[in-house]
Amino acid sequence: MSAAEEEPRSAAGGEEERRGGGGLVSGLMDKAKGFVAEKVAQIPKPEASLDRVSFSTISRQGIELHSHVDVTNPYSHRIPICEVTYTFKSDGKVIASGTMADPGWIAASGSTKLELPVKVPYDFIVSLMKDLGGDWDIDYVLEVGLTIDLPVIGTFTIPLTTEGEIKLPTFRDLF
Repeated sequence: MSAAEEEPRSAAGGEEERRGGGGLVSGLMDKAKGFVAEKVAQIPKPEASLDRVSFSTISRQGIELHSHVDVTNPYSHRIPICEVTYTFKSDGKVIASGTMADPGWIAASGSTKLELPVKVPYDFIVSLMKDLGGDWDIDYVLEVGLTIDLPVIGTFTIPLTTEGEIKLPTFRDLF
């Protein structure tokens, strides 16, 4: 065998070694990513709960309902809330939806209660009349997305859902 015949083999072998080396670096990067992802998953995150929806007021524009979102912060510094989005549904239909932009901060090492007003226009109330039936209530589902800005992780949305029924006020309740 001549030297010219051996040269292509060594070049090919070098190519395989380079691929193997890239595979080693790639494997280390994958392990590092997995390690970081596991550690980030173990970092405590703020938690939230959603109270049931209750009747608040009647105005010329419609009915206003209220719910409260309790958010607990495990960190020793306050966390900004970017936005709160909500969708109020009844009988599979979206009745009201909206966004509260920049509602404030979550207190450091504590709990913050946010009031979430849901405004339902009168034209939707008319369409809900068939749901009222004899029990004078509305079955609902309230979906809320609480978006916060966590250091290191970035923006993080906590999805919340509650369902139940709202007893509408009678004329006796109003007067």
